Amino acid sequence: MTDFKKIDNSIPVAPLALVVHESAASLGRDVDRLIASKRKRGREQFVESNVIEGYSNKSYIVDMKCTRFGTGEGKAVFDESVRGKDVFILIDICNNSLTYKMNGFINHMSPDDLYQDLKRIIGAIAGKAKRINVIMPFLYEGRQHKRNSRESLDCAFMLDELYNMGIDNFITFDAHDPRVANSIPLSGFDNYTPPYQFIKALLGAEDDLIIDKDHLVVISPDEGALDRSVYFANVLGVNTGMFYKRRDYSKVVNGKNPIVAHEFLGDDIDGKDVIVMDDMISSGESMLDTARQLKEMNAKRVFICCTFGLFTNGLRLFDEAYEKCYFDKVVTTNLNYFPQELKTKPYYIEADMSGFLANVVDFMNHDVSMSNVHTPADKIHDVINRYNQRQNYDFEDAGKKDT
Repeated sequence: MTDFKKIDNSIPVAPLALVVHESAASLGRDVDRLIASKRKRGREQFVESNVIEGYSNKSYIVDMKCTRFGTGEGKAVFDESVRGKDVFILIDICNNSLTYKMNGFINHMSPDDLYQDLKRIIGAIAGKAKRINVIMPFLYEGRQHKRNSRESLDCAFMLDELYNMGIDNFITFDAHDPRVANSIPLSGFDNYTPPYQFIKALLGAEDDLIIDKDHLVVISPDEGALDRSVYFANVLGVNTGMFYKRRDYSKVVNGKNPIVAHEFLGDDIDGKDVIVMDDMISSGESMLDTARQLKEMNAKRVFICCTFGLFTNGLRLFDEAYEKCYFDKVVTTNLNYFPQELKTKPYYIEADMSGFLANVVDFMNHDVSMSNVHTPADKIHDVINRYNQRQNYDFEDAGKKDT
């Protein structure tokens, strides 16, 4: 359980302010509501204090908007002051549903457009806010985190640029390669992962899982996801395995070398349930090929757990694969935008991260140790024990109570 006593015995750095970009409006509203509810219930010693003005509010979201001129140029405008406040900026750089007009044409906003909006927001409040914290769930250019030959190093440059602009902390989730933080070794970089939310969402949807090494195995779809899969398997007390991608390095298709085949390394999975762990579903082709091979190896059920469901090629491939029984469920978080159609699919499960993110903001505003909001193994063990004992436990609602 999260140790809220450390918050109760501390004073916030400054009054809290949430700057929620339109790209993350739904998630921002949920986080704002949970923080307001939590502070109203549990921290009444600060409410009437003159030292902590505005500690308990109905909402902490600041009135701000990013607008565009007819040429496509933009600006960020604040309609209220954030001077002296602890500002948290929430933005989803993968939200491609937003549009703007440029010379009469309708353009969908790209990650580059949204990153520019983030810099505009920082530029509008730099030098005024007490502290600026950026929450970017999907790390901008996180897949371009290392340099091979003559190419740009976009993610590292982005982090360096934001800290040069005056931000104090950077918060992200399941970075493709967290070692990119080496580009800012003296600055705050927090990278969180959602294994607790994954297992909670999956157990809430499936009532007949047996979590032991004889009935369940955790699989990494490639070598890059092996660390998170090994951690998850160790916490669950099950075995792990991995696929490695055999690529054709003589060709480049859509900016990458095409995959020739997925080769499996691991123990026999005959008759076992399989959880496939990764940080993102992009087009989903390689993930579905992995799931197909697992079913051909006689896996009982295949559950795909990914932090970010981007679905860049739509849902058609997943619909077809589900009809062919290549997989059983897909679990993703609500940290990024995805088509609302996804929620209607019989194979989809959402892992709600709003409660966890609200705790991150609350603890950071009080400037106490963030170890309190990390996912300890005993929390996962607790939820598994309750599930195995089939106690009356609402797994779907648990995230807002015990994250």
